[in-house]
Amino acid sequence: MVRLPLRPDELERGARLGALLRRARGARPMLEVALAARISPETLRKIETGRVATPAFPTVAAVACVLGLSLDEVWAEVSDDAGERLAS
Repeated sequence: MVRLPLRPDELERGARLGALLRRARGARPMLEVALAARISPETLRKIETGRVATPAFPTVAAVACVLGLSLDEVWAEVSDDAGERLAS
């Protein structure tokens, strides 16, 4: 399967998601959060650093749940509207 390159807006959305998850994780160890979400620490690291800009919905939902974030909060942070608000 060939993956198309991500568009700049997708990369920006991934960066916002990663920043949100890093802030929400705070001082909690990455390993603890990843294991609680049933994902690998490497996957969480890639999401937090923006290297995986478009993670699967179940992955985002699992991490958000572990961090006590609602999906509404996540969407408000990463939606295109949020990016436009941050740019102004």
